[in-house]
Amino acid sequence: MSELFSIAGKTAVVTGGARGIGLMIARGFVEAGARVYISARKAEQCDAAAAELSKSGACISFPADLGTEAGCRALAEEGARREEQVHILVNNAGANWGAPLEEYPDSAFDKVFAINVKGVFHLTRALLPLLRRAASDDDPARVINIGSIDGVQAPALETYAYSSSKAAVHHMTRVLAHRLAGDRITVNAIAPGPFESKMMAETLQRFGDSIRASCPLGRIGRPDDLAGTAIFLASRGAAYITGAVIPVDGGISTRHQ
Repeated sequence: MSELFSIAGKTAVVTGGARGIGLMIARGFVEAGARVYISARKAEQCDAAAAELSKSGACISFPADLGTEAGCRALAEEGARREEQVHILVNNAGANWGAPLEEYPDSAFDKVFAINVKGVFHLTRALLPLLRRAASDDDPARVINIGSIDGVQAPALETYAYSSSKAAVHHMTRVLAHRLAGDRITVNAIAPGPFESKMMAETLQRFGDSIRASCPLGRIGRPDDLAGTAIFLASRGAAYITGAVIPVDGGISTRHQ
């Protein structure tokens, strides 16, 4: 059974892996024995996170701007120079934007959708050759997209572009899962609820007590909650799962579905 949930020896790419949810997942992968490349737009931040994670295993910094198609292609090309195959791609890099409805700028949609939606599409497509080389009938290659419960239910804050983009990520997950099944590549999404991260800091500061009170499990998410779900989806134990959107939210979304 330990082999069923092992990802030891696999090669993974985790975008937005220098902080927040991406860092939680990257740390879990490294400690589980995977060789992990993390990307972030800020090279200094990415290098520092990789250096810290390297104390526990194999982690390499992969700075990239995934808000453009050119940036996604550049990351994939660099990956091809370093690796013959990629077993796991975690599309986590993302952006948020909050503003009142009457003041919400069009530029917010441009920025947020460029990385949250188009970035997922462009990078997945660019890495297909490496993912295909890692794929087999018994152990497919894996794409894990990070959505959000804000893409399942109306969010507490006015983050119109963000919540819409995450709903798009969930549906793109299903579309890509259907398209790539023949290549033996599974595509699933994790929809996190509240976790301690920079993106969630304002929400937790303003609504932390009420969020905990409304959560059936009575707490904010912990790093192991996300790492465990991502490791499962990347392991042979999840080889027959594709097109799923898995809430990791302590049951919060059960009140609104």
